Amino acid sequence: MSELSEETLRWAAGAVGGGVRVAAVAGLREDANPWLLRFEPAGRAEAAVLRLGDPDDPDHCLRFGTEVAALRIAGDHRLPAARLIAADLDGAEAGALAVLTTVLPGDSKIPPVASAERLRDLGAAAAALQAVPLTPRAALPLRTRSIADVDFAARRREKGTTALLTAAEERLDRLPAPEGPTVFVHGDLWHGNTLWSGDRCTGLVDWDCAGAGSAGIDLGGARFDAALMFGLPAAGHVLEGWQRAAGRRADRLAYWDVVAATCTLADMAFCVPVLRDQGRPDLDAGVLGERRDAFLSAALARLDADER
Repeated sequence: MSELSEETLRWAAGAVGGGVRVAAVAGLREDANPWLLRFEPAGRAEAAVLRLGDPDDPDHCLRFGTEVAALRIAGDHRLPAARLIAADLDGAEAGALAVLTTVLPGDSKIPPVASAERLRDLGAAAAALQAVPLTPRAALPLRTRSIADVDFAARRREKGTTALLTAAEERLDRLPAPEGPTVFVHGDLWHGNTLWSGDRCTGLVDWDCAGAGSAGIDLGGARFDAALMFGLPAAGHVLEGWQRAAGRRADRLAYWDVVAATCTLADMAFCVPVLRDQGRPDLDAGVLGERRDAFLSAALARLDADER
């Protein structure tokens, strides 16, 4: 949605309460949705983040329901997430699907180089989620991989694939999914969905892929993202941070790394626009493809070793 209606702005101000009004609006992703709202007078709440969706789009409805359910669980367990102020999950009051949250400190711009401390803190953020047991439910269904609502395999069949990705798919098809208890998962844990103050992760955002699943989903996703952003050795620092925070070794690491790397298309150009928006114009499709293949090849080799 490119513009905010007066109805939506009134709903947001009313949800904050205290007689505030929206004084300023700024788009947070490519100068658009979600929106940063600033209020006057600022005594009750200086600012809030407003995410909008189309109530006539079933996919939007599912995603917003998941986001709200996830934020409530994150709040109950004091996880690094914004606090939910209000939600309109049918658009009856706000004129659109709407989720209004507090503003987390920090910045989501991705640096060209990441310290080991930063990468370990990303792993620790993923480990915080795995400490929350969760059984699947309607708004937080069972997840078996990141970005579960996108069928990457089908898109590769349509747009083309590579021998390496095909081998990875075939390998996963032959393996049973790991069993074990399900925990709270973010479901799209990459640097663009994190906020930072220096090398400290101050919060996770965009919870619309959340659900119940293996802790390996978020760990593999974070490791894969680190390898894409900063090179293969970065994934090792993420693992260090996760294991240190979790107090245990990660299970089935190679399997979940392969799962994470197959949540892509053969041509990594689809990632480039959002990475440019996040401050990484240096990452083109060629670099991303090489780093994806290096991570995936290493994961498949470790999977071979695990099965011997």
